[in-house]
Amino acid sequence: MNGLIALLGSGEYLPVMDEVDKFILANCNASGRVPRVVCLPTAAGREGEHSWGRWMRMGDEHFARLGADVKSLPVIDRVSADEAAHVSEVESANLIYFSGGDPNYLYQTMNGSRVWDAAQEAFARGASYAGCSAGAMILAKSMPDFRRAGFGTLPAFGIVSAAFIVPHFDAIPVFRQPLVFALQRQLTDGEFILGIDEETALIGSPGREWRVHGRKTVSVISRDRKMVYSVGEEVKFM
Repeated sequence: MNGLIALLGSGEYLPVMDEVDKFILANCNASGRVPRVVCLPTAAGREGEHSWGRWMRMGDEHFARLGADVKSLPVIDRVSADEAAHVSEVESANLIYFSGGDPNYLYQTMNGSRVWDAAQEAFARGASYAGCSAGAMILAKSMPDFRRAGFGTLPAFGIVSAAFIVPHFDAIPVFRQPLVFALQRQLTDGEFILGIDEETALIGSPGREWRVHGRKTVSVISRDRKMVYSVGEEVKFM
């Protein structure tokens, strides 16, 4: 990816993330034009139209309020992820935004799809990627399989060098904390987990600077230590 990547812990399309999204829009290689934003509710595709339709409306309203040319697309399954009209919209976007839901469903729907291929072409020319929760998780090397108490893993795209990306990190309930410890024990030398707090974003790109935006912190966890970075700080991957 040549454009920015924004990994959000929560808060997609909410006013609390306005400053984060304004920063992304200002740095999405729109070349002085009104940024073209495509919002994809794919991760909520199995939840029914009441859910993915709500994400579409929220995305449209949010980015229109911020002055972007925005279009939410009903890419909710593999059929719609291969539709030519959707591919065309994604190809020409300056920012492609994936909202939250089921990360494994999102990965399985996108992997090998024409929409994902179009997104890769857009990223190669400098378009930005924003992923909240599930949309962030799919960029790690793997995803935790919480159905197996954190001991199993699921495939991901491996675009970000983190072994796992864990959103909502500060809001993980006490009964699920052992799952994070289980993931940590799976790490080998040089591997790390990214924990992104709610209302917080980690923004950067592979091989370049990463910095914390939003309201809280980002944690970088290796097998034997944890580093916590506050808003404005550059994050050093281990």
